Amino acid sequence: MSVRRVVPDLRSTALEENRDFYGLLGLEEVMNQGWVMTLASPANPTAQLTFLTADRTAPVTPDLSIEVDDVDAVHAALQAAGAAIVRPLADEEWGVRRFFVRDPDGRIVNVLGHPVSRP
Repeated sequence: MSVRRVVPDLRSTALEENRDFYGLLGLEEVMNQGWVMTLASPANPTAQLTFLTADRTAPVTPDLSIEVDDVDAVHAALQAAGAAIVRPLADEEWGVRRFFVRDPDGRIVNVLGHPVSRP
């Protein structure tokens, strides 16, 4: 298992204002669902910030997101270790497979992966 990126998830009531502000620092909008927006560096696409009003698909809002290459294997490893899974593993309409887990300090971690297309 390997980590592809780690992204802070920042709660916000000002998505557009943050897009404009961080745009001045060189970040560009790469995803916007109306309630969640991700900005990334065009020069380094793994350098990202995500802003959420609230997670509309889950009972809690995550504090950070970690993209992994095999989300099912990470989910199984965390379950076997007794970690608190607070949102079950699911496929989202925007093309990710994810689940939420609580870390030892109580932070909610959105663990996600992008399914690999196979011919």
